[in-house]
Order: sequence, then structure tokens, then C-alpha cells
Amino acid sequence: MATVSDRIALPQVRDLLRVGHPLPFRVLDEQGRLLLNEGNILIDDAQFEALVERGAWAERALVEAERVARAAADKAAATPQSLFDRWERLLWQFDKLCRALVRRETPGSAVRPFFAALQALVDIDPDVALFLCVRQDDRRFALYPLMHSMHCAVVTLLTGRQLGWPEDKLSSLGCAALTMNLAVLELQATMAEQDTPPTAKQLELVRAHPNASVQLLRTTGIDDELWLSIVAQHHEQPGGGGYPAGLTDVLDTAQVLRAADVFMAKISPRAKRPPMAAQLATRQLFQQRPGDPLAMAMIKTVGIHPPGTLLQLVNGEVCVAIRRPAKGTHPLVATLSDRNGKPIGNTHRRDTSQPEFAVQGPLQDSKAFPRVLPERVYGWIAA
Repeated sequence: MATVSDRIALPQVRDLLRVGHPLPFRVLDEQGRLLLNEGNILIDDAQFEALVERGAWAERALVEAERVARAAADKAAATPQSLFDRWERLLWQFDKLCRALVRRETPGSAVRPFFAALQALVDIDPDVALFLCVRQDDRRFALYPLMHSMHCAVVTLLTGRQLGWPEDKLSSLGCAALTMNLAVLELQATMAEQDTPPTAKQLELVRAHPNASVQLLRTTGIDDELWLSIVAQHHEQPGGGGYPAGLTDVLDTAQVLRAADVFMAKISPRAKRPPMAAQLATRQLFQQRPGDPLAMAMIKTVGIHPPGTLLQLVNGEVCVAIRRPAKGTHPLVATLSDRNGKPIGNTHRRDTSQPEFAVQGPLQDSKAFPRVLPERVYGWIAA
């Protein structure tokens, strides 16, 4: 039997009760007998008054827990989300969407509004979008396939805009980037974590995944042939040598997606290897496809020192690139260290077009800077 101190009279919790809504806790009478259970609907004010006349009460522990929960919810609702919060939330929305697509629980048409939401975040600040693509500090390998697809969607969107492609073409390309690996998401997560070479079975699944992803998308109702063709061809190479069909004539959209796919894979960490420096990955793309306008558009899009790249300045400071230059190769950077390379808490912005803050090169040893929070170097960005 509850003591008087364990009880809170019903009039004292009226602010927690709403007519027509479920009760957040059970209601008992003076003898401790159940009148209404948690989840029962409070019908009207007359019912509330009748309960009060019976001496109804609620258990203090449950009431206090409800007040704490509501206070936390109110605080979360009152706190404006930053752009970085929205990107994190979008990642988890993508996780839910992909799982539903693989289980055939949602139509493939749901990918288009998701891509539109991603595009809206890119439009708020493209440099932040690229920073999040490049600066992958968390090493969340379980989420790698999701982040990889989203990052490729960002890079292909910006590259397609650089090429002047129309919105409908960009939409099909973006949706293809998001779904190109739909058939092997779990395999990708496993391979990102394993410290052994891929098995023969894994390689077989990798080579088959473009067609498998197309078939999965068709079962979800996708009939956009450009979208499906990009997914089917995103590992093909002009002139042959790609897979699964060894095509020689490859869609321009598929070529851009392949370039983004390879670039992002190189600069993303794995359990068995560190990420390649973005500058080196960009240089390799240029060397492999010299003079190719599609490759050049992507290189121009991300820049020589993409946002998120760790750099050493000639004055000794370690910095991270945060803004691509309007022209030229000199990004705006934010400092992470003093002039002796020692990590510091405060941050200053440097214009690397100024000789005293010129870029010496990529940071060779980043162990002292394991994480660079975007909030630190960009400050608050409302979304």
C-alpha cells in the first residue's frame, strides 16, 4: 500500500492530462484500487471531476518521471537545430529508408523526396556538405555504406551543377548515388570493418551488386530508366574494363558517379587502412582521366584542398580547410594548432592566399588531431 508521501492528488497533475489523450500514468482511488490505467483516454472534464471526487491520485515516482521526460522534450523542441544536427538526423532517416526498401516495405518513390531533403541541406552550405564528406573522424563502420552513398550523392550533385545539367537529370543521378549499393549494404559494412582481404564470395557479390541493386529497385516500383541505368553502369568504364557488363559506351552520369564513388572510397577510413589524403585522390583522378571534362568538373567541384582537409601552413600552424576559394587554389582555413604544431582550443581563420598563411602541404601526421568537430571551425549555422 502506497504511503501518503508516495501519492500525488489528481488536481496537482492536471497540467499533465489532456482530454482526448492517453493518460501518461495510472490513476488509483483512495484505497489504492485501479480506476484508469496508463494509456486509457481521459474522456472529458466531467470524468476528471468525478475522479477528483473519488479522491483519485497518481504515483509520485511515475508523475516525476513524466515531468522529467516532458521537460527534456520541451527543451529539445525549444533548442533550434544546427545544420550539423540536421545532417546527422538525415543519416538516420536514410538508415530507416534503406532498411524499408530492402524489406520491400516502402516504395522506391520515397527516395526522391529524401534526395530533395539532402539537396536542400547542400543548398544551405555546400562547403559544409563537402566538409562532412571529407572529414570522417568517427569511424562508424556500421554506418559506412549509408554515409558513403550520401557523400557520393553530394559530390555528384555539385559536379552535375558544375556541368550545367538540368534538375531532372540531377535528381536521377542523386537517387542513383543513394541506391547504387542497395543490394550490398550489410556486405559493405562488414568489409569496411574486417582486417582481412575480401573473400571470393564477397568479391562475387561485389561484382554482381549493380544488377542486383537494379532488380531490387524494380521490385520497389522504380521505372526511371535513367536512374536504373546509372546504377547498372556505375562500375563500367568508357572503352571497357569495368563490370558487370564490360561496356565500352557508358553514360556520362554513370561516369561521374563512378568517379565520386572511387574518390570517396579512397578518402574514407577502413579498419585495415587509413584514409588517403584528398589531394592525392584528386591527383590520381586527374592522372587517370587527363583532359576528361567530367573528371575535371569533379576536381573543380571539390577543389585542390577540399573542405575538411587537414593542412600545414608555412607558419607552422595546422589547419583544416573550411571554404573553397571563389577562384584559384587558396582555401579559407581554420587553425587547430599554434605555430609549433601544438593543438590548441581556440580557432582562428586564415586566408591562405596571404603569403604568411600559405599552404605548405597536406598534414603528414594527423594523430594529434583525431577529431575536428564542424561546430568548432564553422560556428553555429542555423538550419
